[in-house]
Formats: sequence, C-alpha cells, structure tokens
Amino acid sequence: MDHLQRIHAHFTASAELKLAAVTALAPEIARAAGVLTTCLLADGKILACGNGGSAADAQHFAAEMVGRFERERPELPAISLATDTSILTAVGNDYSFAQVFAKQVRALGTKGDVLLAISTSGNSPNVVAAIEAARDRDMLVVALTGKGGGRIGALLGAGDVNLCVPHDTTARIQEVHLLMIHCLCDAVDNTLLGEDA
Repeated sequence: MDHLQRIHAHFTASAELKLAAVTALAPEIARAAGVLTTCLLADGKILACGNGGSAADAQHFAAEMVGRFERERPELPAISLATDTSILTAVGNDYSFAQVFAKQVRALGTKGDVLLAISTSGNSPNVVAAIEAARDRDMLVVALTGKGGGRIGALLGAGDVNLCVPHDTTARIQEVHLLMIHCLCDAVDNTLLGEDA
C-alpha cells in the first residue's frame, strides 16, 4: 500500500469511528459537560491530566478554558497538571512517576472541583492515582478513556463520567478524545453564553 492509500485509510477509519461512536457517546458527553459547567458555575476549577498525547489534550483543554474556544467569554479556571516540568521531575525523582498528578490534585484540588482524567488505555498508573486523590478531595471525575475503560472505568463512581471510546487503536482513540474535548468546550460555552448567533 502506498502513502496515499494509507492516508485515505487513516481518514476513513477515523471518520467511521466517529460516526459509529456518536450515538453511544453523545449522551455521556452531554452529561460530562453538565458536570463541568456545574463546577464552573459554583466557582470551582477543572484539573486535567494525561500522559504523552493525552498530556497534550489536557493542555489543549485548559487553553480553551482559560483563553477561549470559539467565542469571547470570561476566562474559566482550568489547569493542566502535565505542564510544570519542575513539579513533574521533582515528584518523579523524589517519590515516583505514579505520583506526579496525584500530588498536584492533593495540593490544588478542593471539594466541588473536577478532575479531567485522560488515558487511552484506561490503565495509566499516575492517572489512576490522580483519580484516587480526587476522591480524597470530594472531586468528581470526567474520564476520557478507550480500550474498554481499563482500571479507570472500574474505579469511577456514580457521579463520575467515563467517556470511553469503543476502539483499541491509540491513534483513533486520541482523535475521538480531541473531538470530545471540543464538544465539551462548546457545550460549556453554550450553557454559559446561550446559543450563538
């Protein structure tokens, strides 16, 4: 297969997964948006974490909240826990890499805040530890997972939301995670600002 065929195959697989998943995921995305909006309206904040591409997604989400998504609005409190290299390296060195997000959740999280936990496998030890720390702080969790949800799916409680992409390929899961992040941002804006003109 040449490059053009492979590129077409990637686009087709991505589009097909998104269309196949929307029926199952849309109600849960809407529920997750409600969790985030309720948090923000109560003067809470959203802490986001993930590894690798999921770290980039955590940053992306925080940037959309603090800056803007598609419409001008007041800044919204969201923090990516994957960006402070001094904290990440200090905690990773002095404790373990499994604690790099949990320690930040315990330091920054308070009751009513939300943890946006991103893991394509659902098994990332440091994201699992962050969820456990969020539990200790009476925070709700919105998880973006795939591959059946893994340990994270099993760990979540009744008030939490697991947005689990029904696929096993990391690249496809990440593509849907980004789309879901944009859906969450749009739904938050729509709730806070009303329908756009």
